[in-house]
Amino acid sequence: MADNSGAAASGGAIYGIGIFGGIVYYWTVADGFWEHVGAIFQGIFWPAFMVYEGFQALGA
Repeated sequence: MADNSGAAASGGAIYGIGIFGGIVYYWTVADGFWEHVGAIFQGIFWPAFMVYEGFQALGA
């Protein structure tokens, strides 16, 4: 039986880099204290926001 643990680990690493990149981006465009707090939230959950906006654009 094949061991696919390497493929799953690389996908998690790419997702982690995406989250870190999202936090850095939203942190740099934030102005105040609460916007920086929100930047952490947005950086972690940006994929869900992206999928939601994509479905809205498609009219689903």
